[in-house]
Amino acid sequence: MQFQQLRYFVAVAETRHFTRAAEQVHVAQPSLSQQIRALERELGADLFSRARGHVALTDAGEALLPLARRILADTETARYAVQEVVQLRRGRVRLGATPSLCTGLLPDVLRAFHDRHPGIELLLEESGSHDLVRGLARGGLDLALLILPLPASSPALTTTELLREDLVVVSSQAAGAPGGGGPVRPEDLRDQPLVMFRHGYDLRELTVAACRAAGFEPTFAVEGGELDAVLGFVRAGLGLAVLPSMVAGRAGPGLRSTPFAAPGLRRTIALAHRTDVAPPRAARELRRVLLEHLRDAAARGRLPEGTELTAPA
Repeated sequence: MQFQQLRYFVAVAETRHFTRAAEQVHVAQPSLSQQIRALERELGADLFSRARGHVALTDAGEALLPLARRILADTETARYAVQEVVQLRRGRVRLGATPSLCTGLLPDVLRAFHDRHPGIELLLEESGSHDLVRGLARGGLDLALLILPLPASSPALTTTELLREDLVVVSSQAAGAPGGGGPVRPEDLRDQPLVMFRHGYDLRELTVAACRAAGFEPTFAVEGGELDAVLGFVRAGLGLAVLPSMVAGRAGPGLRSTPFAAPGLRRTIALAHRTDVAPPRAARELRRVLLEHLRDAAARGRLPEGTELTAPA
């Protein structure tokens, strides 16, 4: 049973005339009649009675007509749904991002994307880079904003470097600035209580690696928090935290940011997707909007303080 055969059948059933039906579906009448006969042979029943030039539905034709109309309607619905996705009127993007990027970068980008494509559903997973890599590997995410370098055990991912960002030391205003108020070195964090993210966060690994490179193991006052909790614990005076400058600039009152002395501490932000699976159209459009937003912000001098655009032109 072919789609065209059902379309021809419905046309004849509605016009009760083979010639007018052929004109309606823009096909030669002999071809239409041939397809109707082929459909009847396949079903093993006559669909029309053709007595003395009068065309009428048989009982078999009456039974098939509502089903054929439903199939044709569902096909049109499917075609329209696919066209909406292709034309970005509908669809879905599953995006992963680290908490610091959710706070510092994504609000403006997602606002711009939603304004252009309000019918696209945005599903956001907020987690550490290691967790996001796993999400990409299992097919749970279309794109992820994460931190380079990737873990050694990462699956094959295609990455686009976007930004390089300074890290700063954030402390409570009440506690005063670490290191006497000037730029700090990693060794100035020796014996300082740190508020530390849970395992799986790149900021934890960067901080611990910097302390070990300076010859000591860091001291944790509190560990295992998410971004908002870390900021709250620092504001309460429990300890210091190493955070991206993008986040520190939006952290609100009660906190002080101190830069690292040259050469400083930096991290590299990238957009990733699985190499073996092309992102869907809506995800590719989000990638385009993100790159456009970053280039425009760089051209206007509106990138967050401490960030440098490295995205391709």
